[in-house]
Order: sequence, then C-alpha cells, then structure tokens
Amino acid sequence: MFLVIIKILLGLLGLGIVVFVHELGHFLAARLVKIHVEAFSIGWGNPILKKKIGSVEYRLGMFPVGGYCKMKGETDYNKAWENMEQGIKPEEGSYLAASPLARILVAFAGPFFNLIFAMILLSFIWGFGFEINTIGNKIILASEIMPEENFPADIAGLKTGDRIVEIGNKSINYYHEIQENIALNPSKSLPVTIEREGKYHQLQVTPNLDKSSGAGKIGVMFWIDPVIESVKKGSIADHAGLFPGDRIVNVNGIPVNNTEDFRKIRAQEPENYIIKYERKGMLGETAFTADNNQEELGFAWETIRYRTPNLSIPAAVAKGFKEGIKTLKVSITSLRLLFMGIDLTKAVSGPVRITYMIGESAAQGFGQGFSSGLRSMAEFIALISVALCVMNLLPLPIIDGGMIILFFIEMIRKKPIPPKAISIFQTCGMVIIGCLFVFAVFGDIMFFIRQ
Repeated sequence: MFLVIIKILLGLLGLGIVVFVHELGHFLAARLVKIHVEAFSIGWGNPILKKKIGSVEYRLGMFPVGGYCKMKGETDYNKAWENMEQGIKPEEGSYLAASPLARILVAFAGPFFNLIFAMILLSFIWGFGFEINTIGNKIILASEIMPEENFPADIAGLKTGDRIVEIGNKSINYYHEIQENIALNPSKSLPVTIEREGKYHQLQVTPNLDKSSGAGKIGVMFWIDPVIESVKKGSIADHAGLFPGDRIVNVNGIPVNNTEDFRKIRAQEPENYIIKYERKGMLGETAFTADNNQEELGFAWETIRYRTPNLSIPAAVAKGFKEGIKTLKVSITSLRLLFMGIDLTKAVSGPVRITYMIGESAAQGFGQGFSSGLRSMAEFIALISVALCVMNLLPLPIIDGGMIILFFIEMIRKKPIPPKAISIFQTCGMVIIGCLFVFAVFGDIMFFIRQ
C-alpha cells in the first residue's frame, strides 16, 4: 500500500509539472500581448492556497490534476449570448480586445511550451548520459510457445535464432529497436534483414495490429542466453550453489539454449530440478526442490548494459531536439492508430492511469538507483508533455487547437464571429471533452480492475 501511495504522489508531481509548463506558456504569452491575467492555477476546484502578486492571483487547486490560466474577458462570448447581444465591446486589456493573431499566439503557446519542455528534459538526460539495460537482437518465434496461432513472423519466414539486423533500412542492434520499429507500423509491409548461420537474408513482414494496445506485433520473443547475472543471498539458487556467471546447460536432462527454454521446463516440471551448468569452462551439477507456487528462484538473467556518453551542451541540445521531434512524430502516428479499430478502453489512458504510469515508471527507476529513477521519471514526463502538446492542438472545440481555428477564421473574416456561434462551439466542445473524459476514466477503472 505504501508503494502505491508513493507511485501516486510521484505521478501527481510529474503530471502537475507538465500542466504547470502548459499553463505557463499561456500565461507568458498573454502577458506578452498585454492580455490581463486574473488568475493562474495549478489544479482544479476550490483553491487550497492562493496569493495575489501584482494583479495576478496564483492558486493551488483542490484537485492536483489539470490547471488553468484565467484571462480577463474570456467568458464575454457566453455573457453576450445570454444577454441576447449581437456584438461585444471588450474592455481594454481583456482577452477579446486582443487581435485574433495575438489570441492564436496565446492558444499556441501552451502546447509549444510542452514541446520545448520535453526537449529540454531530453537534452539534460542525454547531456549527463545514462545506463541502458537491454538485450540483443536475436529472436524466438512466439509460435513455439503458442503453436495454435500463426504469426506474421512465421508467414515471413523468420526462425528462432535469427538476428534481426535491419528494419526498413534502419540498423538494429537491440530488442527495443525492433519493438519500436514494429509497434509503429501495423499493417505496413516492412523489409527486414536477418542474420542466420552467418548469412544475411531479406524478408518482408507485415505486423498485425494489436487491438488492445494499438501497436504492431509480428509474433517474436527475444532470446536471452541462460547466463546468471546475480544471485540473491539466502535464496533457493544460493542454497543450490549457483553463482553469477554460471550458464545453465540443461535441466532434468533437457537442453537449455535460452531463458524461454528454462521457463518452459519450469512450467512442465515445477518441483524437482537437476541442473547442469558451465562455470569457467567446467561443468557442474546441482539439485533442488521448488514449490509449485515458487515463482522466484532468487537469480536474475544476464542482460546487456551500456552507458551513453556525456554529451557537450551543443550536442545534448541537438540530441534533445531530435528526440523531441521523434517523440512528436510517434505521438501523431499513435493518433492515427486510434481509428484502426483498437480497443479504446485499453489503449486510451485517462488522468488516473497517466498519473499511475508516471509514478510506476519513476518507482521502477528508483529501484535501480536515484539517478535511474530521475531519468525514468524525466523520460516519461517528456513523453506525456509531447502527448499533451499534440492532443491540445487537435481541431476540437474548447481546446487550444479548436480555438486557434476559430481565431484564424475571425482573422480571415476581418470581423468578430457572432457570440451565439462561439458559445455553441464552446458548449459542443465541453460536451465532447466531457464524454472523452468519462470514457477515459472508465478505461482507467477497467485498467486497474485487470491489474
């Protein structure tokens, strides 16, 4: 329970930072174009803290998800319609007294600040360098675990033991690079170069769309050599005399070529084990008994670890910019996947799930060390920040993208849009956003029920 609370607190902190940056963009842009800001709040609901500095009241809302920048005269459209007025005479310094171009700048500044903030975070991460824990590019066919299914990898002619070295002219060295290139290209035929027994072959594979996640999948698992990296003191493996560096050769006489072989043997024979291992070129043997429900034997498999170099400031900024644009492209591509028949209750996250996921990412990182925790949290916040940028620029009523279109039309017409039309536009937006919010929260509830 304590860990869950920590995750929620970390998640709220991360989401609060993203919202603060977004609203700060609106705030600074409004001040730049001489629009009077009445209140700047982080969180919704009644303020639990507030302080007036100059002409602006700064607030901390009761609910720490969301926020707003309240500008003078924002609701004049609604008031005009309610009073059956045909036109509006905005006060000096109010929102509607500013030119359409100035209002477009204010609306655009929030999403733009989110993108810039993500780039700054990514620049810091790459500037200081970080450790990557990964595995190689060798694969296992999922059909060996689920023989009743036929996957794209089987259709394409891939085999267990192949190394995927290139996808769509992009060089591949690690499994996360395979995942990234496959996930973003469902239903798209991809050229794949593999290495098999020292020879290279070119194949075509078309990822299936996983409707629960919106990602492309081809039906491969990743090969991990059965080499022990660490052994927990006092565990079953420790008592059995296993050591870091030991390579499992066979279990109960069944050969073990990778960690998936070991898992399958455990599933079939979950009690008594005779393990043969190789240690410093010599073979050894040990035996132990594990309870049927004993999932944790007390050792971890060896993975690949490497540290990225510390980049100079110019190089870090360039890398942060590049990674930010890459994340932006991924977010836009992900939007397209929402219209391809995926299960939206599983693929779309609301504020509760996003908060939990930020905290989960940070907590897992902190489990590997303080610096790893900060990096994991920063990476996820950067991702959420870019996603918020993209979502807010969608041409939907009431959000920034819809308002930009509205002000652009006003600029083309060279006269204000009737208050009734604006109010109807905003009301429709509130209904759409409200429905999306309810849908996302329902998805969040189903997510936690499935956990």
